Amino acid sequence: MEHVKKIIVSIQFSKSEIELGELVSDGRDIYFKYYTDFITKGIEISPIKLKLNAAINKADAVPFDGLFGVFADSLPDGWGKLLLDRALTAKGIDISNMTMLDRLAFVGSKGMGALIYKPEIDDGIHKQFEFEFELDKIAKATHQIISGTATEILDELYILGGSSGGARPKILVGYNPKTQHIIGTEKDLPIGYEHWIIKFPSSSDKADIANIEFAYYKMAIDAGIEMSECKLFKGKSGQVYFGTKRFDRIGNNRLHMHSAAGIMHDNFRLSNLDYGHIMDCAFRLERDVSAYEKILRLAAFNLFAHNRDDHSKNISFLMNETGHWKVAPAYDLTFSSSGHGMHSTMISGESANPTKQHLMELANYFKIKNANAIIDQVQEVIYNWKNYAKQCNVSMDSKNRIQKVIGKK
Repeated sequence: MEHVKKIIVSIQFSKSEIELGELVSDGRDIYFKYYTDFITKGIEISPIKLKLNAAINKADAVPFDGLFGVFADSLPDGWGKLLLDRALTAKGIDISNMTMLDRLAFVGSKGMGALIYKPEIDDGIHKQFEFEFELDKIAKATHQIISGTATEILDELYILGGSSGGARPKILVGYNPKTQHIIGTEKDLPIGYEHWIIKFPSSSDKADIANIEFAYYKMAIDAGIEMSECKLFKGKSGQVYFGTKRFDRIGNNRLHMHSAAGIMHDNFRLSNLDYGHIMDCAFRLERDVSAYEKILRLAAFNLFAHNRDDHSKNISFLMNETGHWKVAPAYDLTFSSSGHGMHSTMISGESANPTKQHLMELANYFKIKNANAIIDQVQEVIYNWKNYAKQCNVSMDSKNRIQKVIGKK
């Protein structure tokens, strides 16, 4: 495979694409330059690490292998990267030799958010296809992918999930809430369909992982946290799967999405970020003190509900076509001890055992006046975990196991 040396980056909110600049590789380093016409629009796609400028820009080698975070956010990771690598290997492509620009060219117009990369490599996989969306069959195939065994629907899984991030297996679909019909999202969705993500359990997940995450969604909403609509999808076997409506799509229009990791160039796997850093970032983007309250509320929820997988890729920001930024709806809120047992994002410098005191220290630093009320509201909701668990059909074992942990907060 011949390596891609140059990529034109565009952004598409509605029908038309706007070319914003180009990425060029000399075989060792990657450079980016904004187009003059785009600079005049005054829209900042990455206002901390890649402000609008007329220079030739080069990112550090770490944390994103020479890419600026805004472009690294377009690359699939976890499940999406695994699917891409398996699909390309099956086509005889040597993935060990692929560059960052090669990978962006495979993303092309299929990535999350609003950025588009050209030339878009024809992977020989993406095509119109007829596919029965039997969720149990897809769940079985995802286990085959994870275990390294062959699956007859590898290409279909790649088309449905190859641009996604996160560790859990998932597919990106069009869903009609009136008819409950599910279709692929290769082209613009027909009228009545919405962009959704459906998750599947990994081999280490509890059987009721979807029910647990749905209960956490219900708790988060009642705790005053903004989330995109979520629901449970049911397979023929009766097994349920967690689904959420995509917040980077409004109909067939797009919003620009930038993770906290990408916008601040944080290595989310070895992060030193504190919720204070995210508060500061959110305020700089929203330019409103309510941004502080949003992040405090999220930090409180993650603390009291024991969601320790609260890393900087699990918090994002959205920008519309006028250049207006906002904190994205919360996502991936569930019971988690994380890989190292500590919070992935610190609260006032504490990650092992943060308490309400640490939340108040954070709030006092940013002069959040109603902090105590916010924290108490979140805590009160989580005290009712057992009611949410019952409402969402969480198993008795999971309900009690989680209660033992969050009841000590």
